[in-house]
Amino acid sequence: MQITSAMKMVSAAKLKKAQDAITAMRPYAEKLTELLQNLSATLDGDVGGDYTSQREIKKVLVVAITSNRGLCGAFNTNVIKEVKNRSDFYAGKQVDVFAIGKKGNDILSKTLTVIDNQSAIFDDLTFDNVAQIAEVLTQKFVAGQYDRIELVYNQFKNAATQIIQTEQFLPLAPIQSDKPVSSGDYIFEPSKEEIVLTLIPKSLKTQLYKGIRDSFASEHGARMTAMHKATDNATELRDQLKLTYNKARQAAITNEILEIVGGAEALNG
Repeated sequence: MQITSAMKMVSAAKLKKAQDAITAMRPYAEKLTELLQNLSATLDGDVGGDYTSQREIKKVLVVAITSNRGLCGAFNTNVIKEVKNRSDFYAGKQVDVFAIGKKGNDILSKTLTVIDNQSAIFDDLTFDNVAQIAEVLTQKFVAGQYDRIELVYNQFKNAATQIIQTEQFLPLAPIQSDKPVSSGDYIFEPSKEEIVLTLIPKSLKTQLYKGIRDSFASEHGARMTAMHKATDNATELRDQLKLTYNKARQAAITNEILEIVGGAEALNG
């Protein structure tokens, strides 16, 4: 009970920092996506180049974002289950896994082909380090090694709730928005096309970084909740054991008193 209570407090402290990081980042990521969509919608033709190349889906790469440690409830299990669901969805096609997190790598490597594991990213979770992974994934798609790349991770909602997300990483998904698209009163330098081609790689890196940051915050939230429940269960078990012990102790004392009284009565009789 003391161990799980201490783990809960540690996760609560880490959660605050991770939650602040993802909360601060989301507006930037959403604004960058909105800007890219507005620019792309005002352009003619296939401006996205290799990033928007729609090919027949034969080879799929699923990026599974899990944690390096357990004791966080169904956090890792839900991601692993969703990755297997994606594998079943693409039945008959080549489906490989790019693992980010030791737990996902250990379990998925038993049934699926894991081409790489980047579990060390959580030791120093910075945008620059994640950008290197994003570049590797992008190169695999551009080189034609995979026709589709998807991200599977836990999106952070609050400490008690994590939502499994499956996002299309590459090729870039078509713009789907009910809002009217407006290019705004902008002056473009050097040109819209060059700006879009510059924003796309940055947007992909930001998307992956946001997914890993979401997963990181979700992990601490899930662990804090799991350790809270474990502490409650341990407290309940302790109380039950204490009651059982007191009952047994009371019964033993009563038997000893009865034996003493019975012996005294026998001597007096």
